[in-house]
Amino acid sequence: MQPDSYELMSSDALDATFAALADPTRRAILARLASGEASVTELAGPFAMSQPAISKHLKVLERAGLISRGQDAQRRPRRLEAKPLADATQWLERYREFWEASFQRLDSLLEELKTREGKVDPQSDKGER
Repeated sequence: MQPDSYELMSSDALDATFAALADPTRRAILARLASGEASVTELAGPFAMSQPAISKHLKVLERAGLISRGQDAQRRPRRLEAKPLADATQWLERYREFWEASFQRLDSLLEELKTREGKVDPQSDKGER
């Protein structure tokens, strides 16, 4: 893992992204926006909560930079913004690489142990127990 790549991303921005993603309602809103922009009313539809509650979720997503607000006549559609998700993915990728390398080392060790076990003559163990 290279600590330099973490410094390229703002810690506050990354914290805001993960905090916003921590809530299932906000993740569902992002999933909906992945298929195209939508109004607050359209986003509120599937949820059993008030419009002010949905608006609070949208504000959290906006502060994190995950969504933006457009201007379309009387409508103010929200749209998904990719950069914060790309930054979070890049940050997580370092850890995926770490765990992948760890698992590869473990696989190598297990193969080595299997090879050693296969070379032991089962007849030579009889008298030593």
